Amino acid sequence: MYSPLVRLIDQATMFAPSDYILDWASPVPFFGDVDQAQVATVGINPSNREFVDVAGQELRGSERRLSTLASLGLPRWSQVTGRHLSEIRRSCARYFKINPYRRWFDVLDRTLRAGQFSYYDGSACHLDLVALATRDKWGTIDMRTRQNLINDGKSVLAQIIRDSSVTTLILNGRSVVTEFAALASVQLAAQPIDSWALPRKNGGDVNGYLFTGTICALGDVDLGRQVSVYGYNHNLQSSFGVTSTVIDRIGLRLGDLVAASSR
Repeated sequence: MYSPLVRLIDQATMFAPSDYILDWASPVPFFGDVDQAQVATVGINPSNREFVDVAGQELRGSERRLSTLASLGLPRWSQVTGRHLSEIRRSCARYFKINPYRRWFDVLDRTLRAGQFSYYDGSACHLDLVALATRDKWGTIDMRTRQNLINDGKSVLAQIIRDSSVTTLILNGRSVVTEFAALASVQLAAQPIDSWALPRKNGGDVNGYLFTGTICALGDVDLGRQVSVYGYNHNLQSSFGVTSTVIDRIGLRLGDLVAASSR
């Protein structure tokens, strides 16, 4: 699992601070115990809040979540050694045991628990299409830069999934579904779910959709097994009007699907 991390660090060194990347933050190949987890949720890229506080200052001491140049005592990533790689990997694997960004992850964990999975017992982990944190929100970054970041991380993500114990991917939100489908060159079946609709005061509900599919490869990387893929169109952390009831309904449906695919 060190090879993907080395490649990610090589990628990080190619970006200048002006390229939107938090250049002092370590790549995050995974959140949680990827060697044990059966299920992985999938997002776009790590939030800057994994590394900074609300004022934009680097998290330090007991507040720190993941490795940085400062925490590793490094002036630049080109000087990373095997010891540093071990520490970066350890901080990623132990993420949910230290100081996880609960405001973001606990929403997803609620859906996972409906299917008897959780980040906090090691049965689930989280992956991102792009393992590098950006200073700005993903949606504010220009399209060309976003596509370059996704393309650069494609083979690394595939290798991480291949070498993991993960058999099911859960895609969090329409943007992730769209990007992943393009990345994997797979057509995911879309099914409207009436009970997932989000009501609006003007009467125009936002319909809910379930996406399903399977992959055996990601890009040019053979995963060595069939991996089930499920997704939904609502971004549970930021979609306006997502209720706890809808979150629970999504979790129950996904739990049934994951259980069925594991038989």
